[in-house]
Amino acid sequence: MYIQRNIDKELLDWRQDKHGKPLLLRGARQVGKSTAVKHLAKQFTHFLEINFEEQRQVHKIFEGDLDPKMLCEHLSVLYNVPIIPGQTLLFLDEIQACVSAISSLRFFYEKYPELHVIAAGSLLEFALAELASFGVGRIRSLFMYPLSFNEYLLAMEEPLLLNAKSKASPNHPLPEPIHNKLIAHCKRFLVLGGMPEVVATYVEYKDLLRCGQVLDDLTTSLKADFAKYKRQVPYLRIAEVFDSIVQQAGGKFVYSKAATSSSHKQIKDAVDLLALGGLVIPVTHTAANGLPLGAEMNHKSRKMLLLDTGIFQRLLGLNIGDLLIEDDFDAINKGAIAEQFIGLELLKNASCYKQETLYYWHREAKNSNAEVDYVIQKSENIIPIEIKAGRKGSMRSMHLFLEEKKSSFGARFSLENFSTYDNIAVFPLYAVNELLHWNPSH
Repeated sequence: MYIQRNIDKELLDWRQDKHGKPLLLRGARQVGKSTAVKHLAKQFTHFLEINFEEQRQVHKIFEGDLDPKMLCEHLSVLYNVPIIPGQTLLFLDEIQACVSAISSLRFFYEKYPELHVIAAGSLLEFALAELASFGVGRIRSLFMYPLSFNEYLLAMEEPLLLNAKSKASPNHPLPEPIHNKLIAHCKRFLVLGGMPEVVATYVEYKDLLRCGQVLDDLTTSLKADFAKYKRQVPYLRIAEVFDSIVQQAGGKFVYSKAATSSSHKQIKDAVDLLALGGLVIPVTHTAANGLPLGAEMNHKSRKMLLLDTGIFQRLLGLNIGDLLIEDDFDAINKGAIAEQFIGLELLKNASCYKQETLYYWHREAKNSNAEVDYVIQKSENIIPIEIKAGRKGSMRSMHLFLEEKKSSFGARFSLENFSTYDNIAVFPLYAVNELLHWNPSH
């Protein structure tokens, strides 16, 4: 089955552009890049897919002249597929395995813009990091992540539920039965995560144990990639740092706890490689005194998220019964899984045309520590976000931030229905997209 993705619309719009830039799909392994391209291919008469990891002989075609029309002539003969502008989609998959093919993309835009070309790669970021330039302004990047909660609801054939959710806001809460249904779906999504294979397995079999096995297989496969990350950083060090990131989730990442026998630089190199591979997503401290938020970021103070809550809960060995059955926030939030989920949803619901950076805020002072889980920019406003247990949850850090930064309102995520408390807007865990599209004046 094909699971509908948000990026499908962007791909269809690109298909209508007769002189579009070549697309570069970027994202971690197994998030659905190739599947989305193959779905788009149904809009074309001809489809030529080249996998540079599997089809090593094709590398030789890219070793000489990179003139795109000559390349296409050779590829068409080799694969016996017509390459006709407007009728053929050329898909260069696992392109990181052929650096010269990456270099060729810029020439497709300059000399053959009428041909539709998409490239993708599971470890593409490593190859791009080593290229001085790969066609800035001539190639359009699209960033993909695992399924968002909204995409999951579509996969579960709940379009009416999704529509009701999209119309709700702190000023217009949902009826309690609908809210409770969404909370139940959200708790299941925390367990499953958004990896397409896992969601497809659940849709077909409705079996969480079977999905757990798929998650374990995915995790094994992703860890096996550590050996490909970089030869200068040993596989075991990357694996040790990765395990430490899982254990330190929810708090500031302490490098000295990550690998006892390694230096700070060695650990940092491993963290950077995990981030490049898309498995780990940093949340960086910002002073948040003004925009852009990145102007006052502190790279030495970071928290770390995992790519997917399903993988996270498997690695941490969480009791999925607690996640599914309990209505107590603390039981559900073991391992800070709710914080992980909100951060990932902020990324998944942002524009696919740029790579968003996540920020948090904290203040360390004697007898006056304060921390806000996330800080985002919404129009010209700086919005603090906290993930709390409920109505009685302490909001001291939130109020301190609002007062100190002169922010107009803050947002809190919990198991509660939509509501407001003074200048704090309350959103259910499942409603990150609604926060991003909310107009406080309505």
